[in-house]
Amino acid sequence: MYYEDTDAAGVVYYANYLRFMERARTEWLRQLGFEQDQMRDQASVIFAVRTAQLDYRQPARFNDQLYITTELIRLNRASLYLAQTAYLVHNRAPLCQGEFKIACLRYPELRPTALPPALRTALTEYHATH
Repeated sequence: MYYEDTDAAGVVYYANYLRFMERARTEWLRQLGFEQDQMRDQASVIFAVRTAQLDYRQPARFNDQLYITTELIRLNRASLYLAQTAYLVHNRAPLCQGEFKIACLRYPELRPTALPPALRTALTEYHATH
């Protein structure tokens, strides 16, 4: 963790976990072969967090190293449900767990739309193997 991620006590500010998990979702999509700007430009879709529920288990502190896991829980026509957990690298202690509903939106109208077929296929295959 960086100094800018912490509060006056050197503890990671709670809202930063949302940023960390957002970045992890972007990297997860990248690993599946999908870039969000390309999906916006080529398929006219973007993603938006519809709901987020977080459970803070223990604090991270300045200079802690974290990693975030992302797990697909459920896939609907126009949304996906993900579980994410932030862990300490050195002892794998879970720090924060979150569940997210991510909506697929038609861009620029920002109306719900079906997931692109190639993404749906990749997510279905991912879910079957994880």
